Amino acid sequence: MSRVTAPSGPNAAERRRVRVARGPSRPHGGSRASHPAPRPSAGWTPWLYLAPALLVLGGLLVYPVYQLGLISVLEYTQAQVSGGRPTSFRGLDNYTELFSDDQFWQVLLATVGFAAACVVSTLAVGCALAVLLTRVRALPRLALMLAALGAWATPAITGSTVWLFLFDPDFGPVNRLLGLGDHSWTYGRYSAFLLVLLEVVWCSFPFVMVTVYAGIRAVPSEVLEAAALDGASHWRIWRSVLAPMLRPILVVVTVQSVIWDFKVFTQIYVMTGGGGIAGQNLVLNVYAYQKAFASSQYSLGSAIGVVMLLILLAVTLGYLRLLRRQGEEL
Repeated sequence: MSRVTAPSGPNAAERRRVRVARGPSRPHGGSRASHPAPRPSAGWTPWLYLAPALLVLGGLLVYPVYQLGLISVLEYTQAQVSGGRPTSFRGLDNYTELFSDDQFWQVLLATVGFAAACVVSTLAVGCALAVLLTRVRALPRLALMLAALGAWATPAITGSTVWLFLFDPDFGPVNRLLGLGDHSWTYGRYSAFLLVLLEVVWCSFPFVMVTVYAGIRAVPSEVLEAAALDGASHWRIWRSVLAPMLRPILVVVTVQSVIWDFKVFTQIYVMTGGGGIAGQNLVLNVYAYQKAFASSQYSLGSAIGVVMLLILLAVTLGYLRLLRRQGEEL
């Protein structure tokens, strides 16, 4: 058997001295592994990608809000529009005049109550139908989805006209089916609000239904099966299992519904003839339209728009802050 011997000679000794002087060898790339090089800074690259969207938002949102706030502190009526009188600065006088008007507070209260009823009804119908979609077969599910998407795609003015015909006192089929004769649904204040509410829910629930249904489908089936095996009812499964897991989705649909229903215009204007008899069905959006365009008080109309914007911001931020205090991740 041959024996492996260490290299000898002057060259071998020289090589050993060089290795001792250099120290122990390191694996290739060891210094990079222990001290990773810092990543290059992104710099302005993300902002360049966001620039087109920011420009569109600036043109469609920021500038109109700026003009709205500017007109609300000026004296801007038909005389200023036609050039007959110069525009003057009024400061907060427009807001003082608005807040001293009793009709404004009545319309504001009616708007809050009507929007709250619409939001609750839309969420209830949308969530109930979303749960129903998970329990029916493919063909009924497809039919319900198509019907809901058809209602969602219908323009507001078209849907309002159709619903107005359905409840027409002379030719509407609803009065005939209910045996109400020539009862006018738009004559009374509360019946007119109820009619508009039905149309708003009809055109708004598909968004809630589709969004919540997508969230339910993402919940693991094992969780629902375990709850059912424990003897939980359908309502208990929704309240204790699905609703907590769908909280982020419910936040989105709630905020969207609040914004949409608080600024309803088309349905009220079309179905009640501009606000009902003697303005009994006015909401803030229609009230602002009447002040700005029917009365040519553009400053007061802009002030109402600013108040609506601030109310929506306060409600949305307050709702999100409440959820953050409860430990919800948004």
